[in-house]
Amino acid sequence: MRAHLFIIGLVTVCDSLGLAQGIREMSTDRPDVTESAYSVAKGMFQVEKSFFDYEWEANGPESVDSWIYGQMNFKYGLATDTDLQLVFDSRTVTRASSQGDVTKMSGFGDVMVRLKQNLWGNDGGRTAMAVMPYITIPTGTDLSADAWSGGVAVPFAMTLTDRLSLATMGQLDFVPDSETNGYDLEFLATISLGVTLTERWGAYSEIIISAGEDTDAQHRSATGVTFAITDDFVLDAGIRIGLNCAAPDLGVFSGVSFRF
Repeated sequence: MRAHLFIIGLVTVCDSLGLAQGIREMSTDRPDVTESAYSVAKGMFQVEKSFFDYEWEANGPESVDSWIYGQMNFKYGLATDTDLQLVFDSRTVTRASSQGDVTKMSGFGDVMVRLKQNLWGNDGGRTAMAVMPYITIPTGTDLSADAWSGGVAVPFAMTLTDRLSLATMGQLDFVPDSETNGYDLEFLATISLGVTLTERWGAYSEIIISAGEDTDAQHRSATGVTFAITDDFVLDAGIRIGLNCAAPDLGVFSGVSFRF
């Protein structure tokens, strides 16, 4: 009962603050892989949190599945067109099975710091674009990569009609290579089509392609729905499906986004 009342109170406060300040419409990086081209309004906090994110992959007698609980993206609007983000997984549980042998790891992962700079479109126009460099800080846990990494993402958004929107993103990542003690270059490209179903309901479909110097290209599709309890409090859920052998077979996720 107390938890229920807390959520109601949080929803009410988030919505009233947004309306009172007359700020632009909230835009989130979740639930799709394609990041938003719009930054958080100056002086505001925005929280994007997963309830869970499950992924499963099987290759003959071998399989790997993982659960991520409470993935967090804390954002703060530094300026009119700039926000700072702190991203981490509260708890991850991975399990690898091979011919009856099971290896399990769990714990806290690495921490990512991102800076989003909107280039245009934050407060008007049919298109928007941003650049978002990031660094990943190793935490030294069992799930840590034990090395610093970084990259940059460039998201672009376009309003097609009153109900349809298109978003794309290109991303370059420098990831550590444990065999060479150096870094490999990886690339990610996405395209996402969003649709407004009703005043509160929305949906999207997405294609995700990733590749690296030492990894096969992965092709995935995703689809999901969003439900806006208020303009500043949005729930989401969706599913990802692998389209080729190199990609994870299945992913299921849900979460929430709100600002204050």
